[in-house]
Amino acid sequence: MLKQLIVFTLFVTGLSAQNNWDIKSCVDYAVKHNIQLKQADLNNQINKNNSDQSKAVLLPSINLGASHTYNFGKTIDRFTNTFANTQVLSQNFYISSNVVLFSGFSQYNNLKANEYAYLSSTESLKQQQYDLTLNVVNMYLNVIFTDELAGISKGQYKITQEQLDRTKKMVDAGALAKSVQFDIEAQLANEEVNVTNAENNYQLALLSLRQIMNLDSVGAFNVIKPNLDVEGQSILKDDVQSIYETALKNQPGIKSAEYSLLSSEKTLATARGRRYPTISMNGSMGTGTSGLAKDVTGFNIVGYDTTAVTTGGQYVLSPRTEIVTKPIPFADQFKDNVNKSFGFTISVPLFNGLQTHTGVKNAKLNLINTRYSQELAKQNLYKTIAQAYTSAKAALSRYMANKKSVEASQASFDFADQKFNVGAISAFDYNTAKNRLLVAQSNLLQSKYDYILRLKVLDFYQGKDLTF
Repeated sequence: MLKQLIVFTLFVTGLSAQNNWDIKSCVDYAVKHNIQLKQADLNNQINKNNSDQSKAVLLPSINLGASHTYNFGKTIDRFTNTFANTQVLSQNFYISSNVVLFSGFSQYNNLKANEYAYLSSTESLKQQQYDLTLNVVNMYLNVIFTDELAGISKGQYKITQEQLDRTKKMVDAGALAKSVQFDIEAQLANEEVNVTNAENNYQLALLSLRQIMNLDSVGAFNVIKPNLDVEGQSILKDDVQSIYETALKNQPGIKSAEYSLLSSEKTLATARGRRYPTISMNGSMGTGTSGLAKDVTGFNIVGYDTTAVTTGGQYVLSPRTEIVTKPIPFADQFKDNVNKSFGFTISVPLFNGLQTHTGVKNAKLNLINTRYSQELAKQNLYKTIAQAYTSAKAALSRYMANKKSVEASQASFDFADQKFNVGAISAFDYNTAKNRLLVAQSNLLQSKYDYILRLKVLDFYQGKDLTF
């Protein structure tokens, strides 16, 4: 019985551990199960296949072929060069090869273009993983924020409930009017609504986190709350420019834009290469068989024909013969009918409906557009870092100001609570002080997590791990 109890306890503990998620486990699960990332990975594999295939194009092509043909009616057999007026069976076997020796380096440049396209998609996939990680961190912090906000609402509700209990006693004792009790009860009802709304916001935050993780929304799900302390922290020592320069070196999105630009340059070179002649080398070897192919083995005299008459009136007879043949075996025909060829081909593009010319023009425009995209990616990166840096400074300033506001609001409420308990102020003044404290606490909490999120964004662009 004791052993069974221990096993059951370990099982329950294991389930509980599975339901408790820290930021790393949330990020790892999201990266592994996100559908968009899976699609991006498939596209990346396609680019890898295209890159490999463009390398294989440089190798000689080798083809094998065979045909099995029945001819009916009058035809010339290609292997016997004789007329046939019956059904003829022929077979043909061949192997051929072709290799491009020169094509204006278009094949080589196309190979490099596909390589850079694959590298660009690889970095793009990493960037999507990074962006997903940042979104998960944002959702994770929002869960903790809404949880703490719900805790503040519950704390305020508890204080009001205790105050209502004291007020009832004072009303029963005749120290306070009944209207005061009604005011506190109304305040308690409002705070109960606040608690309900805060709980709903927390559950919605949990749901949003689970959805971005692509985690089944059925079942227990608890987030491990890290120790997030703003005290003693200050804004980063590095300025915006230094953070930006660091991000240029480690952000996959920037690397992806650089590889994309290189790919566009090689694509233009590929298009220009199609203006040059193409020189290729080819060779082939084949053989075949025919049902008409026969060997002469002899002849038979089947009779005599009168071919002339002598002056003496005698008939001249000539023997009438019949040729005796036998089919040539398949193996002998396969060996005897071998033919080989070898040669070079040159193709000079003179005019093809302006396809090459248009291809070069479009490649130039695409290269310009890719340069714009690279510059835009850098501008957006700088803008995002500058906004995060400025927002972090503002959030820290708000946090320090809200901290003072909470301290002052707490002291004001404590004093109001004392005065209300002795009947020196009205319930309206008491609730005003209490609500002012609630707003200050909420503002402090919001500025705290806003600051933490901005710091994580800056850490992200510096290539640091997004951990707590």
